[in-house]
Amino acid sequence: MTIVTRFAPSPTGLLHLGHAHAALYAWRRAREAGGRFLLRIEDIDATRCRAEFAQAILDDLAWLGLNWDGAVRRQSSAFADYAAALARLDALGLLYPCFCTRGEIQAEIARAGAAPHGPEGAIYPGLCRARPRAEGRRRIAAGAPHALRLDVAKALAKVGALFWEDEEAGRIAADPASHGDVVLARKDVPTSYHLAVTVDDALQGVTLVTRGEDLFTATHVHRLLQALLGLPVPRYHHHKLLTDASGRRYAKRDRALTLRALREAGRSPAEVRAMAGHS
Repeated sequence: MTIVTRFAPSPTGLLHLGHAHAALYAWRRAREAGGRFLLRIEDIDATRCRAEFAQAILDDLAWLGLNWDGAVRRQSSAFADYAAALARLDALGLLYPCFCTRGEIQAEIARAGAAPHGPEGAIYPGLCRARPRAEGRRRIAAGAPHALRLDVAKALAKVGALFWEDEEAGRIAADPASHGDVVLARKDVPTSYHLAVTVDDALQGVTLVTRGEDLFTATHVHRLLQALLGLPVPRYHHHKLLTDASGRRYAKRDRALTLRALREAGRSPAEVRAMAGHS
C-alpha cells in the first residue's frame, strides 16, 4: 500500500518551529517510503482564518524545502462534503439540535453539583438530547442559533467496540463516550474539526495520520465517525510536541520563532530544519 501522509495547518497565524517539526515529519515519512505528501488548509473558522496566513503557509513550506502532491485542499471549499456526511448521520437518527448557551450548560453543571470530565473539559449534560424533534425543527425554522450534536450512546450501540493502530501507543480501544455528545456543526459554521478532518482524510486517501500527541484523544471521536460513515481507517502516529528550552510547547504567540521571523533574521532552511529537529 502506498503511504499517504498530510500536513493540515489552520491559517490563524504564521507557522512556527512546532509546525515545521510536524510538517517535516509527515513529509519525510511519505518521501522515504516513495509515497505521497498532501497539504490541507483547515480554514473553516472564518472569524480567525485569514488569506494572508494561508499564503504564508505555502511560502514558508516551499522555503523550507517541502513539496506536496496534488492540489491543496481547503476546507472552506468543501462544505458540501461535510453536509453529505451530516445528512448520512442524520438519516441514521444520530444527530440532535442543541440550543444551549455556554451559560446554560455551566448553570446545569453547577446545579447538578458536578459533571463528568473528558479530554476537553466538562462533558455536555445532555439538556437537549430528549427535546421533541418537532420542537427542534420549529426553533431551527425560526432562525434560533444551534449546534448539531452526535448522540454518542446511540452511535456506539450501532457500531460496538472500536480500535485503531497507533505507531507510538499500539492498539488502542476507542472510547468516544469520554468526549460526550460532541458538536459536529453549528448554524454559523456548518462543520467541526472532528467531522471535517475525518471526512478529509478519507476523501484524500490518507493512510497514515501523523500529528502531535495533543490530538491523541481526538482520535477516539474520529474512529467513531469513521465507523458510522463507512470510511477507511488510517494508521496513526501521534508524535511528541516540539518544545523550547523551558519545556513549553511552541505556539503562534511565539512570534520570534515563526518561520518568517527566522528567515528574516538570516537563518537558512537547513538551519531551521535542524532547529525543528530534522537535520
